[in-house]
Amino acid sequence: MAKTYPVIDDRLKAFIEAQQVFFVGTAPAALEGHVNVSPKALESLRVLGPTTLAYLDYVGSGVETIAHLRENRRIVIMLCAFEGSPRIVRLHGEGFAAEPQDDAFDALLAHFAPRCVVRSIIRVELKRISDSCGYGVPLYRYEGQRSQLEAWAEHKGDGAMLEYQREKNAHSIDGLAGLRWPAQQVGNRS
Repeated sequence: MAKTYPVIDDRLKAFIEAQQVFFVGTAPAALEGHVNVSPKALESLRVLGPTTLAYLDYVGSGVETIAHLRENRRIVIMLCAFEGSPRIVRLHGEGFAAEPQDDAFDALLAHFAPRCVVRSIIRVELKRISDSCGYGVPLYRYEGQRSQLEAWAEHKGDGAMLEYQREKNAHSIDGLAGLRWPAQQVGNRS
């Protein structure tokens, strides 16, 4: 049976921290825009408080989440148990993308041990916390994290990575503004 919670309690926090993958959903304000759902992993999600969490946003070929958050701040994070007891947790809230030049970036980064190039940290203030049974979610066995993103970033190097972000992360597929910092000279923060 579905249930809502006023805060992330110890039981919910333990479930969140035990998951190896989570999914992030955002959408632009315009009806004709594209809804985005992204899988995330690499041990990048942290519960920062009873209604606050954050995750590392690694370099990627798109910038939908950041662009959507800039426009309307709406976000949902979903976790589901692929092993053990069935459960789905949905965390709805308002998100903020802290980029390397932002004051909040270093304080948020202190909660993590990044595995490769971080382009932003997404902080979410939760407005609705809920869970449901997850009976329809299949069982999968966790085998480990993939290493390709780290190897790709290392092979590319700092200069090429910055250029990649300038090219791929300046705007969303709907033309919304994406990253601000690759267009600026902020030094070697990647």
